[in-house]
Amino acid sequence: MVVTRKRLRSILTAFCLYVLAALLVGYFGVNAFNGNRGLKAKQDIDQQMAALSAELAHLQAERAQWERRVALLKSDGLDADMLEESAATLLDYVHPNDLIMMFDRKLAAPAASRP
Repeated sequence: MVVTRKRLRSILTAFCLYVLAALLVGYFGVNAFNGNRGLKAKQDIDQQMAALSAELAHLQAERAQWERRVALLKSDGLDADMLEESAATLLDYVHPNDLIMMFDRKLAAPAASRP
């Protein structure tokens, strides 16, 4: 009986150590994938960085467009067409020879979204 208890204790001790080691490896494995600095978090950060880079490129292009338009309105390189367009928009002015096409915005929006 004493021999079987020692043998049972040694088997259970070894089994518990293997289970503890497996749990420890499993814990670190799960955290390596799902943790705050894991592989999944890196993928999320990479996706967010790609989206922000695309938005940055779009905003830089928009800024360059606005800088070109502002440069046209400066006194040293004043563009007459740009000045006339800005004045007409601000003052709701229409030249008698201008062709004006009026449309209802409510009707035009669904038509633009059709395939």
